[in-house]
Amino acid sequence: MGSDKAVATVITLLTICLLLTNTSAAYSCCRSYTNNRIPFKIIKGFTVQTATSMCRIDAIIFHTTWGKGCFNPALPWVMSYINKVSNAAQGVHNKNSKAKKRS
Repeated sequence: MGSDKAVATVITLLTICLLLTNTSAAYSCCRSYTNNRIPFKIIKGFTVQTATSMCRIDAIIFHTTWGKGCFNPALPWVMSYINKVSNAAQGVHNKNSKAKKRS
């Protein structure tokens, strides 16, 4: 019976450690902006970062074939790229929705 409690305690501690590890990784955020404009064709997607106590700047994180980069959402070209990616995603959604209705 004592060994059951020990096993449960170890499992609980390991679970907490894993959760804390994943949580701290989630707070990796942009601290400055990349200054150079990137070619649209290398963008695979994006993430929006909002300013919080952990992440002090608003940023658009473009996921590219080269990796990730942080960009200023106030720049017109950044928002233009966001619109292009969003429109492409909407097109894929519409196409797949129509295909599902036919089947």
